[in-house]
Amino acid sequence: MSSKFDGTDDKRTANNAVRHQYRELTDDEKMRIERLKDIGAAFIEDCDRIGSSRELSLAKTKIEEAVFWAVKHVTS
Repeated sequence: MSSKFDGTDDKRTANNAVRHQYRELTDDEKMRIERLKDIGAAFIEDCDRIGSSRELSLAKTKIEEAVFWAVKHVTS
């Protein structure tokens, strides 16, 4: 069973098999990541409230991808 950590917790690197080295994030970077993820989650929740369709499924996938790349920018 794998451990789970908050996305801003420095322990997040414990279960990563691809990237072998991480740098410690600043408090400002952690806040930015949390905000980006909150914005993405709110957008997905809004999509869920208006129904379900292939188009909304694609939109939610793209939202997740956008959050991923934005977080990647902050952590790089």
